[in-house]
Amino acid sequence: MTVPSQAKGPLPFSATFRLTTICVFFALASLVWGYNIGVMATIYVHPGFKKALHRPTASKTGLITSIYYLGTWLSYLFVSHPLADNLGRRAAAAIGVLVTVVGAALQTGAKGPNALAMMIIGRIICGFGLGIVSTSVPLYQSEVSPAKSRGRYVVINHIGLVSGLALAFWVGYGVSHWETPRGHYYGWRLSMAIQFIPSFFFLVGVFFCPETPRWLIENGRTEEARKNLAWLRSLTASHELVVCELQEIEHDVEQRKIATLQSWTVLFTHRPLFNRLWRAAFLHFMAQMCGNTSMKYYLPTIFMSLGISRKLSLMIGGIESTLKIGCTIIDAIIVDKAGRRLTLVVACVVMSISLLLNGVLPQVYPNNRNHAADYVCIVFIFFYTFGYSIGFGPAAWVYGSEIFPTNFRAKGLNIAASGGSVGSVIASQVWPIGIDNIGSKTHFIFMSTNIASAIIIWLFYPETKQKSLEDMDALFDPSYCRDSDVENNGANVHDEDEEEGEGDNVRPRNRDARL
Repeated sequence: MTVPSQAKGPLPFSATFRLTTICVFFALASLVWGYNIGVMATIYVHPGFKKALHRPTASKTGLITSIYYLGTWLSYLFVSHPLADNLGRRAAAAIGVLVTVVGAALQTGAKGPNALAMMIIGRIICGFGLGIVSTSVPLYQSEVSPAKSRGRYVVINHIGLVSGLALAFWVGYGVSHWETPRGHYYGWRLSMAIQFIPSFFFLVGVFFCPETPRWLIENGRTEEARKNLAWLRSLTASHELVVCELQEIEHDVEQRKIATLQSWTVLFTHRPLFNRLWRAAFLHFMAQMCGNTSMKYYLPTIFMSLGISRKLSLMIGGIESTLKIGCTIIDAIIVDKAGRRLTLVVACVVMSISLLLNGVLPQVYPNNRNHAADYVCIVFIFFYTFGYSIGFGPAAWVYGSEIFPTNFRAKGLNIAASGGSVGSVIASQVWPIGIDNIGSKTHFIFMSTNIASAIIIWLFYPETKQKSLEDMDALFDPSYCRDSDVENNGANVHDEDEEEGEGDNVRPRNRDARL
């Protein structure tokens, strides 16, 4: 079967509006994800939370933070991809939000001698649910988007995440003014419970959104896929753009049917797939080891260590998180033009410089004796925010959601995202203990990982901007050739089923033989 070249031409404005609206709605689930993370930073410094948790030590605070990632790790490896593959991207996102609500409810009610246990169990459950959300949402956005603007739509996932972070800080700032005994008891609980509101609206509206055409074709529902694709592109089902895109997807799925019967372990044993997997997993690992985890969970604590009051620290945290939204919107504009690799490398350089100054200045001017140095540290935390928001924040999810073939996309992204969970566990444990023992020198640990990340990305990560999801094979597999290549060079390929090499080095020369 030969697939015609993809038809060219702009999509109607109504298609852009529909895609933007749907991706923004799915970002509501990402907002819940971001809020669930950001609210922890605000309640760690709340006097009522400290009292309810019996004045937790740095190690206990680190445990509360890092245990969340045990839930995400388990979810990524064992639950998220089967849900996304078997039930669809919409249902998976809905289940993830519902599970998160259960965990948040348990944390909201934490009190008494079992408060720490309730908080830990609630955090694990939230991590489990948000592991599903954090992969199903970018999967959905990636699979409904056209190739040339896919980065822009998947970045909306991260816009939702940082919007949740910002909302959590502003809620925490508002609650900090409720200083009565009732405020101390209910304030942090109210902060935790606010996430129930966006969760409710998402659960009500998610099934009014169309399922992705790729998932429908993968599950044999071709007519429904044709209808959904036509609606998403705001064209008739018989339009050339719709027909060509649908044929491209159908052909890709047809060629991969044999692979769907194989275990997910083929991601480790098949060289071209492993080339994608290790890059996606390491990118997620670097995205957490760059220092982002500490900034998300301990930002008010960092500001308070610079001699700033709790209320002002929360307000600055709110401003910083709000600026992340603008920075991420900038990334949505440039990511499909500048590319993934360049923005990541520039971001690593910016974050390295910011962390260097935040590590050096408190050593040169200890005990907040030079306020100018403290203000420079605050300014460069904002620069760090800019770097992360144009780099790892969105790019780890954009890159991971677009490089895997259809039938391995959910599995690949989930296994890759588990690398981020490992990085988060390490970073969230290192930060509070490091600050207690070596102070601001802790920043140097994360600065060094940014420098290493920039070098690795520049040397080993191919650019994926404006490439179709079906074109990733040629990028990661040197032995790959299209059907059109075989037809145009038929004289040079006498035996299309011939394989080169032996054992692990077997490389199929015919597209039909590949995964």
